[in-house]
Amino acid sequence: MTPRAVPPAVATLLRRADGELAAAAAAADPGDRFLHAHLAAIRSAAAVVALRGRPSPRSGARTVWEMLARVEPGLAPWSGYFASGARLRAAVDAGRSGEVAPSRADELMACAEDFRDEVAMLVDPDAGFSRQPRLALVPAAS
Repeated sequence: MTPRAVPPAVATLLRRADGELAAAAAAADPGDRFLHAHLAAIRSAAAVVALRGRPSPRSGARTVWEMLARVEPGLAPWSGYFASGARLRAAVDAGRSGEVAPSRADELMACAEDFRDEVAMLVDPDAGFSRQPRLALVPAAS
């Protein structure tokens, strides 16, 4: 099957999400990893909003997470999850990256990757996964 034509704005947002995921994967600092993973999720959510159309201002949806839940209710659980990280993200933005536990940063990055893949399949269900997984080769223990 031929993949569907993806609107340019949606494709751009998904590429930006991929860039943030790459930055998250390369970040040694948990705060930086959290920040980039959260930004990747925001870009992915914005791609869905761009695809489906922004809800009416009368809907009361102000954040990308509120808009996402309105335009694609099946992704509402993701909205709640990523919105719950907004305060911690604000702390990182304010220079308090030490507040992010490594396990929390890793969890958010894994979820942002899963969310991005789910969005890609929503954008073009016939394309499958649009990103190839990165395989980290670990040397065998001696």
